[in-house]
Amino acid sequence: MLFLLACTMVSGQEPTPVPVRYPTDYAADRSLSSSSRVALSAKRRPTVQALFDATGVHYPPTSLLLRAYKAEGELEVWAADSGPLQRIATWGICAASGEPGPKRREGDGQVPEGFYTLDIYNPYSSYHLSVRVSYPNASDRLRGTAGHLGGDIYIHGDCASIGCLAMTDERIEELWQIVTAVHDKGKTVYVHMLPARDIRGAIAAGQFPQHTAFWSNLLEGDTLFRKELRVPVVSFAKDGTYLFG
Repeated sequence: MLFLLACTMVSGQEPTPVPVRYPTDYAADRSLSSSSRVALSAKRRPTVQALFDATGVHYPPTSLLLRAYKAEGELEVWAADSGPLQRIATWGICAASGEPGPKRREGDGQVPEGFYTLDIYNPYSSYHLSVRVSYPNASDRLRGTAGHLGGDIYIHGDCASIGCLAMTDERIEELWQIVTAVHDKGKTVYVHMLPARDIRGAIAAGQFPQHTAFWSNLLEGDTLFRKELRVPVVSFAKDGTYLFG
C-alpha cells in the first residue's frame, strides 16, 4: 500500500514563524549548480534565525535532533546550546511512501523507523537539496533481509518520494541552513524516525500487531527522550534490539 502525506500548499514565505511550517509551491531551478543552490538556501537564514531567536536557542546550536513522525507527516527540529533540547519548529512532510512499520528490505518502499544520524549532505540532488539518513544501522542489518537492505534514504526537496521524506524546496532550504550549520561545527545531527508521535497509542490501537515488539522497543527510547530532553545514547543487542542509556 502506498500512502501520501500531503499538507496544505501555500505560496510564498510566512513573515513570522508559525507552529507548523507547511510545504509550499516554490520550486527551485534544477539546472542550478550546487553553489547556486546553497546560495538560495542562505537567503532563508533570517527565517531560521528568527525561529531560533523565538526559543532563545543560539543559532547554530551545539546539539541538534530531527524527529520525524510518519503517521502525522511531520518533522520536528529540536536544538540546544547546553542542557535540555527545545523544539525549534515543526515542518510538514509533503510526501512519503509505504506503510506503518520499519524498512526491512530493498524495494519495499518503506520509510525507515529507528534511531539514526545524518551522514551525507548533497547540494546537487535531483530533489534540489538533500541529506541522507544513516539507514541501515546496526539494528536494521541484524533484523532486515541480509544483503538486500537498500539505502539512500534522504530528507529532500520536491513533493515526491519513495522511502524518503520530501519536504518541498523552500522547506529543505530552511532545513539545510540548520543541519549544515551544525555539521560544519563538527557536530553530529541525530534523526529519530518514529511511526507516530503517540507510539503507545499506535500499539494500543492493535492495527499492526506484527510491529508491537519493535514499536515497544522504540517507545523505550522515545520515553527516555521525553523524560530527559536529550538525545539517548543508543547501542544494540545481538538480536538488533535497541538499548538506551
